[in-house]
Parts: sequence; C-alpha cells; structure tokens
Amino acid sequence: MFIFGSSSRGLARAMEMMRRSARSLGEASIMIAAIGLVTACATRGGSIPYNVSNEVFGQPDAPSTLVGDVSAYRISPLDKLQVTVFQVADLTREVDVDLGGNITMPLIGSVRAVDLTTAQLQDQLEQQYGTRYLRNPDVTVTVRESSLRHITIDGAVRSPGQFNIAGPTTLLQAVALARGTDETANPRRVAVFRQIQGRRNAAAFDLAAIRRGNAEDPIIYTGDIIVVDGSRLRSIQREIFSTLPLLTAFRPF
Repeated sequence: MFIFGSSSRGLARAMEMMRRSARSLGEASIMIAAIGLVTACATRGGSIPYNVSNEVFGQPDAPSTLVGDVSAYRISPLDKLQVTVFQVADLTREVDVDLGGNITMPLIGSVRAVDLTTAQLQDQLEQQYGTRYLRNPDVTVTVRESSLRHITIDGAVRSPGQFNIAGPTTLLQAVALARGTDETANPRRVAVFRQIQGRRNAAAFDLAAIRRGNAEDPIIYTGDIIVVDGSRLRSIQREIFSTLPLLTAFRPF
C-alpha cells in the first residue's frame, strides 16, 4: 500500500517506488488507479495572483499601428524583427522574440529585447558585436510584425499558436480558439500575461471554476499571452501506459 504525501517530492518518490514494483498487470492497474485518484484533484499554485477582476487587472496598452513615428514602440514577446548588420550578410536575418522576451543572434547568442525600443536594441547589438567581433558595426532593427495585433495561447492546449481576434473576448472563448485544453492540462491554473503601462503583468485564473459559473470569465485583449498549465501527474500516467511491456499488458490477472 502506498501513501501519498502532500509534498511534490514525496509524491515523486512514491511514484518511483510504484513504477519499480509493478511487475504484473494487476500491480500496474493498482498503480494507475492510485495515480488517477491524485490527478482527479488538480491544484492551484504559483506566485501569480488568482481570479483578479477585470477592473483590477486593467486594460493593456493601446497596440501600436506601426505607422509613422514608431520610435516609442516597445518590443513585445513574439514580435518578428528584421535585424540588418551593414555589409555582413551572415548576421542579417529575421528573428522572433520568444516568450521570455529574447532573440537569438549568431556569435552572441541570446539577447534581451522585450520592452526595448528598436533604437535601444540596435545600440545593444552594436555594443555586443563591437566588443568582440566587428569594428564599428552598423545595426538596424525594424519591427516586421507586432504580436500586439494577436493573442497567443500556449501550454496544455490542443492547437497552441497566435490567433486574430476582432475585439475583446473572454478567456473561455480564447481557449476554444486553440481547440480547448488537452489531456495533460491543469484547468485550475491558467496564466494571462499582459503589457500595461510598458510593463508585463500577470494574473492566474481557475478555468474549471469559470466553466461551473463560480468565477468571472475575464476579458482577453489583443496582445495577451495565455499559458495553460499542464499537470505533471497526468503526463506520468500517460507515460506509464506507454511503457508497460506488451506481453504484460495482455497477461490475465
């Protein structure tokens, strides 16, 4: 008999013991059933505040049209940038800003780009290339596509990606655009990241409570990034099914 502790470390040790001790389909069935009991109660967690009201969370910064004077535009995660290094074709390329706010460039690797203007990023790239590789580099950065025209849905959903929305929508509607949560999702832990007054802000929401009508369905705006948490326990459960020996799976008990 296995007793699951409340700590994740104790749970991991108990699962490892179960995995090692399962030698027959009967034992494996007991192990899977025990994991099922634990995964039935997906939990909240993390340091991001939960169920923040629309009034408290606030509306995002107005998206830039990228027309005319764009010198004040701040680079956002998932923007597409064109980086041109004068007379150095091997370093000239189109790059994506990742979810962490960085771009990757040859020779110098990861470079922080989020919340910088294109002029500030140009200065940073010139400094890094000029320190070790080039004499008086001339770098130009332009925004090819702004993520503030889309919403981004990532994590434990069936079709992660960027989606166009005509206007404000709700979290439930946004997750539906990504064809809903997948089998590894923890619907009680969904994070929304939003740029407000030039800073990245975040709030967490309980999708299960929203579906039951026990919590407010928050408004999602263009530029928001939604990340659905995936339960590690459910991944382990799926892993166990896939790694059981074929002969063991058909052995009577």
